[in-house]
Amino acid sequence: MGVTGPIRVVVAKPGLDGHDRGAKVIARALRDAGMEVIYTGLHQTPEQIVDTAIQEDADAIGLSILSGAHMTLFAKVLELLREREAEDIKVFGGGIIPEDDIPPLKEQGVAEIFTPGATTTAIVEWVRENVRPVAA
Repeated sequence: MGVTGPIRVVVAKPGLDGHDRGAKVIARALRDAGMEVIYTGLHQTPEQIVDTAIQEDADAIGLSILSGAHMTLFAKVLELLREREAEDIKVFGGGIIPEDDIPPLKEQGVAEIFTPGATTTAIVEWVRENVRPVAA
């Protein structure tokens, strides 16, 4: 593998959701932890998000969804990553996601879901441990 440099994460707000405070908090926490963060802004399509992740050579995509469209939007991002042979980019997310929806999302390929109340410390630690783990 031999990947060096900081972990690169695209933080995105897919769909019509207009609330981005949480995404900005996560983006800043990841940045403050030494990661390179590309925040795409509001109202991004899955195609725009995947294009950005590939162009920016991202290690991960963090999706913030409050709109209730998480099942559709996560699935589309994962499908596009498969189509573009970029499945090495891990997808994680957070927002208002019912507990019952988390197992099916993980079965589709979402690496982790953070629900309200998750701390920025826990998210940063998860990214460090799971996105580009250090070889033992």
